[in-house]
Amino acid sequence: MFWTLPTIMTWTRIVAIPLIVGVFYLPVNEPTRNLVATVMFIVFAATDWLDGYLARRLNQTSAFGAFLDPVADKFLVCASLLVLVHLNRADVFVALIIIGREIAISALREWMAQIGAGKSVAVHMIGKVKTVVQMVAIPFLLFHGTLFGVIDTGLWGQWLIWISAVLTVWSMVYYLQKAIPEIRARAK
Repeated sequence: MFWTLPTIMTWTRIVAIPLIVGVFYLPVNEPTRNLVATVMFIVFAATDWLDGYLARRLNQTSAFGAFLDPVADKFLVCASLLVLVHLNRADVFVALIIIGREIAISALREWMAQIGAGKSVAVHMIGKVKTVVQMVAIPFLLFHGTLFGVIDTGLWGQWLIWISAVLTVWSMVYYLQKAIPEIRARAK
């Protein structure tokens, strides 16, 4: 099931990366670039929910789709964070925490799956909350203006991305604690 509608939607998140980055090189004013990048991020991020829904609804779930979905999410988030660091809208320390955690937990999950203990590091609610906070913080930082005349998205985005970094560390600690008994058992 390589070319199902849900899998194609997942691929769009990967294809979106150069498009979102490219927006910031267009010869248009900054508010227009910010708005276009924000709308693109929101639309492509929404495909994460939609592709999962359609895969279940159309009975088109697959091992490849289950692999590609989190990879696409991580690519989209990491690329957006790098853009935000480049634009001085996100601290490099926050980006390192989030990107480092994604690499570490992906590697941990891969290893745990290989040894047959993948369920011990299955997605937990703290990881889902972390993702939601990131998915709100990033468009706020991309927009970087005043929303509805009252919401300073730059300020709110800064707070949310730091909260996301804290949740990122918390979720990493949680997953590592779940994996430690298996790691100790394998080290003997």
